[in-house]
Amino acid sequence: MRKKIMLLALAVGWLCAPTFATKTVRLTSPNGKLRFSAELTDKGLAYDIAFGKQTLIQDSPLTLTFDNGAFGEHLKISKPTFKTIEEDYELLTGKARQIHSLSKEVVIPLEETVKPFRKIHLVVRAFDDGIAFRYEFPEQPGWDKYIMYEEGTTFRLQGNPNVTALCLPNYQSSHEGPYTVADYTALAERQLMDMPATFAFPEGIFLAITEAAVRDYAGMYLWKENGCLHGKLSPKIGQERIKVEASLPHRSPWRVLMISDRIGALIESNLLTNLNEPCRVEDTSWIRPGKTTFPWWNGNVVPDTTFLPGNNFMTHKYYIDFVAEAGLDYHSIYGNAEQAWYDEDGFGFGSPGPKADILKVIPSLNMQEICDYARSKGVRIHLWTNWKPLYAKIDEAFAQFEKWGVAGMMIDFMDRDDQEMIRIQEEFLAKAAKHHLFVQFHGACKPSGLNRTYPNEFTREGTLNYEHCKWDTSTNADHDIHMPFTRLLAGATDYHLGGFRSLPRDKFHPQERNPYVMSTRCHMLAMYVVLESYLGMVCDTPDAYRGQPGFEFIQAVPTTWDKTVVPSCSLNEYACIARQKDAIWYVGAINNHQARTIRLQLGFLDKGKSYEATIYKDGPDTATDSNQLVKERRIVTSADTIELPLASDGGAALRIRPL
Repeated sequence: MRKKIMLLALAVGWLCAPTFATKTVRLTSPNGKLRFSAELTDKGLAYDIAFGKQTLIQDSPLTLTFDNGAFGEHLKISKPTFKTIEEDYELLTGKARQIHSLSKEVVIPLEETVKPFRKIHLVVRAFDDGIAFRYEFPEQPGWDKYIMYEEGTTFRLQGNPNVTALCLPNYQSSHEGPYTVADYTALAERQLMDMPATFAFPEGIFLAITEAAVRDYAGMYLWKENGCLHGKLSPKIGQERIKVEASLPHRSPWRVLMISDRIGALIESNLLTNLNEPCRVEDTSWIRPGKTTFPWWNGNVVPDTTFLPGNNFMTHKYYIDFVAEAGLDYHSIYGNAEQAWYDEDGFGFGSPGPKADILKVIPSLNMQEICDYARSKGVRIHLWTNWKPLYAKIDEAFAQFEKWGVAGMMIDFMDRDDQEMIRIQEEFLAKAAKHHLFVQFHGACKPSGLNRTYPNEFTREGTLNYEHCKWDTSTNADHDIHMPFTRLLAGATDYHLGGFRSLPRDKFHPQERNPYVMSTRCHMLAMYVVLESYLGMVCDTPDAYRGQPGFEFIQAVPTTWDKTVVPSCSLNEYACIARQKDAIWYVGAINNHQARTIRLQLGFLDKGKSYEATIYKDGPDTATDSNQLVKERRIVTSADTIELPLASDGGAALRIRPL
């Protein structure tokens, strides 16, 4: 990794006096379109953000409340420090591989003019696609640790943008639910909103609010009160007042505002990984993203043969053989009928009992035998675990998994993002890496770009997804289309992909075994490109895929990318995303319930080259048979445009390879 930091000479003609008794500090993005300004008044520090001629956030106060009093009034600004940060780095797991990051930064030292004379720095970075800021707590006499009651970060939005956000009942949840779409003025007050939340301004500007580098700190939510958005931190378990406890020096996560006049630019952005630390894993040769079975989704179905499905070698052998046959990568082991693969005395997967022991495999399984058989077929194993019994014996468990030859874990049912859980998640990642184990978080909060620091974090759930097809009708194309514009902006999301039994909405019904989905086959294929996930699930049964049109696309599609572009999209209506791996491009287009035809311009292809495009389009009568698709091939160049008819709840998928 190459990193260069160019310190700029301070051009402070607009600052007040040689004593640097500064009242206003300004910062612009490298291209000059984004502007941040912070002003200190008698009421405290407040900031504005503008894009071009449009003010998006104005006069938004920044305060912090600690056990030894609020930090916000009686402040002075010492000499700000400006610099330009230019950095090139490589992502092992990401939407792009080679990243060039360019930003301007200012560090604004804030100091109280009355006791206890605390010092806090506001650090601001301006990128061409967003603004980020965080609080730094430097070492200082008389203040060596803090208890934070409230982080008073506010976002006073101007005008009446349209909002797309996930509203939640409380701080402890799996972050699964339907999205709310409403004008800002109509949005309910005193309602927790998960991040990212996206705001579309009437002037054609888009803003998404989220956070980056969440480490040793509480997760943040949004809360509208008196017309202003407030940041709300997840409280320490068992009480409501304490949010963060830390020793100095310390720092908050980045408060991130992704901004553009093109919604696709937010999807393409690498802002969150830009704001995280470089990779901490020295040896990364063992990190191999790929695709996995997940038989829990289909009901652990096997053919009608001489063995029964369940926690036994023959069931796993059947799926391992399918993985090898199909050229996939991983087979997952979780258990069967609410019985985990390890000794468990609780009630169901989500409620481990007091005697749960991650080191005791149930008698019907020999984990070493399964791992050895998988290895002989070129397949790797990953294990589902509830986080509690795993964390109770984290070191012994990871050592045992490595000894068996396990490749990674799905860690489930965390359902919170207070400071303690954020610490636990990073401990999982750091210790798993030492034992060459990847991590797939389920029942977890949104990501924050840590896949740069810990590339063994393959994916996270944190959204309502196709598992709900087993018991309700909530996961449909109108829900799917929110993902690229909200949750996906934070990073990879696990979505239980691969349902190959599609029914039109009016014929759909939930069922536990062999569940149906209610979007078209092409919509399902496209989701492997539209969604970012470094461990793509292939959830249905082997018999659901064998001989089925479109499965060859799933077999071929990668899970990490060299480049991502968004040729065409419309907020909450459709999204068409193109991603490149090596020399091959994959395109996925997903639609909501409204049928439409979109024009895919191929300007992202190399000029002067010819390509063969394999195109999967919705069939002519998906209203009757939503598994229909039309497959065609044609020779294309960068000058071509392809018309893609997207059915109601439909989609399209393309594989474009150079000739």
